[in-house]
Amino acid sequence: MAKILITDGMDKNAIAALKQLGHDVTEQFYPEPDLIKEIGKFECVVVRSATKITKPVIDAASSMKLIIRGGVGVDNIEVAYAKSKGIEVQNTPGASSASVAELALALMFAIAREVPAADKTMKDGKWEKKAFSKGMEVGGKVLGLVGLGRIGASLAEKARGVGMFVMAYDKFPNAVRDKSIPLHSKAEVIEKADFISMHIPFDKAAGPEITAADFDKMKKGVVIINCARGGVVDEDALLANLNSGKVRGAGIDVWVGEPAPRADLAAHPKVVAIPHVGAATVEAQERVGGEVVEVVKGFFK
Repeated sequence: MAKILITDGMDKNAIAALKQLGHDVTEQFYPEPDLIKEIGKFECVVVRSATKITKPVIDAASSMKLIIRGGVGVDNIEVAYAKSKGIEVQNTPGASSASVAELALALMFAIAREVPAADKTMKDGKWEKKAFSKGMEVGGKVLGLVGLGRIGASLAEKARGVGMFVMAYDKFPNAVRDKSIPLHSKAEVIEKADFISMHIPFDKAAGPEITAADFDKMKKGVVIINCARGGVVDEDALLANLNSGKVRGAGIDVWVGEPAPRADLAAHPKVVAIPHVGAATVEAQERVGGEVVEVVKGFFK
């Protein structure tokens, strides 16, 4: 059976299941220099978002047959390079969709009612009721989705449940998950939406999907939610529009340069900032682990 390296942690039941299948499992995080030294011992590696499978790592992976990303995006893996070396790359695309969608919805409510800021004043021993008298309801507002894959479709279902109107833009309309949601141009979505939520991968070649020019077309008071990938929204433009008041607030789970996001954005009073925890629920971790086990089963059968 295979020697498997799990670098960023995984559900303990999934690890036990891999061992029961006869695999030799090592659970250990390595910084890249150490990973390069150790990776040649393994035939399979399972990563989340912390470990980067770069070209030097792949070059050192002399026994590697399979790379698994426990999650959706594979931007931390040099996929084409790995495949050129005969290494299969797979992910677990459905496991964390509900968790990420719920987080996006939670961020909308948090910004609409200024929950983090109000909580902080209470913990500071203050009673500032008047300072938080201009919250807004989420029901009846327009949610604009940029990307209508699994997570976007899951969020749409939940948003409709609280009375939101949903519209979406997707570069690949034939692949959308929910055919009941009307598709529009990106321009229409960003012009009409009260909340804009990102659900697309980051394309390094294309750069940010939401640019400074796109912010110019948005409603005053729009809310931006990014639980997708750092870079899909131009961070300089977002900061400028937060400062000008064009953007009411932003909920950000993913960052350019993470785990060291830019301080001026993370600390901004209109930003609800969290450290890439979209899939960090017990339920999602169990599903991710289960999908990893199935991938390993199928590959090494």
